[in-house]
Amino acid sequence: MHFADFLAGSIGGACGVAVGYPLDTVKVRIQTQKHFTGIWQCFKTTIKNEGVHGFFKGMALPVTTISMTSSLVFGTYRNCLQCFSQIHASDGRNTKLEIFLSGFAGGVTQISVMSPGDMVKVRLQCQTQGQRNGLNRPKPKYRGPVHCLLTVIREEGVVGLYKGALPLACRDGPSYATYFLTYDTLCSRLSKPGQKQPDWTVVMFSGGVAGMAGWSVGTPMDVIKARLQMDGVGEQKRYRGLLHCVSETVRHEGPSIFFRSLGINCLRAFPVNMVVFAVYEVLAEILRSPSVGPLL
Repeated sequence: MHFADFLAGSIGGACGVAVGYPLDTVKVRIQTQKHFTGIWQCFKTTIKNEGVHGFFKGMALPVTTISMTSSLVFGTYRNCLQCFSQIHASDGRNTKLEIFLSGFAGGVTQISVMSPGDMVKVRLQCQTQGQRNGLNRPKPKYRGPVHCLLTVIREEGVVGLYKGALPLACRDGPSYATYFLTYDTLCSRLSKPGQKQPDWTVVMFSGGVAGMAGWSVGTPMDVIKARLQMDGVGEQKRYRGLLHCVSETVRHEGPSIFFRSLGINCLRAFPVNMVVFAVYEVLAEILRSPSVGPLL
């Protein structure tokens, strides 16, 4: 088993969170709150009402959970590829289908760990009350990640932490399959024939483009996921489930709403995944070295 990939993926994922979290906050607010009409308007309103701190609400828990989920994604992906190689007893490259299926498995595997942290992240990001609001403004419902976690469990039960888990799986399965397939394809085509390891410029460029490709596939379901997670918070519950949320969203706002946040997702995805893959490849190479490899 490739334990090095679990550790390298964990650290790479944490670095990616630090790079992309502010844009992720803007993305979530645009998806779930109608008074935010665009990226720039959301950015200015957040700065005015909450200051820079508003972009980092709920970040503490995602840094921890995404470290774990990224570990599961990369570890599962690499070990699935190893299993495929053992099945057909080949030392050559895995096929594109095997890469796609391994990425899909990695995306679905991490849902059990990711869903509670993602729920807390979205709830805190959509809590727009801030220190710059007047004294007569309502106080925030959640005081921080741990308080939000405990409040959700108290009010909605443990199952409340997994609200949106189904659309999360529908998002991340195809998204990560596309992600890893794009990365592998670009690294192969941009590297010289016979070259075992791609150059770092190729790694960073391929990682950035792979992130954009993954979000291009995952953004529509990301919108549904965020709406189900926020459903019933501060207002009457509107959706009976995933399909009802899809139909109601299309009926009231049209199909274009599913791509409203695609631009900011891609804008965020390039630098985030450039960092993720650069850190992952560096650490994986170090951890697989003869002096460290036997321990992992």
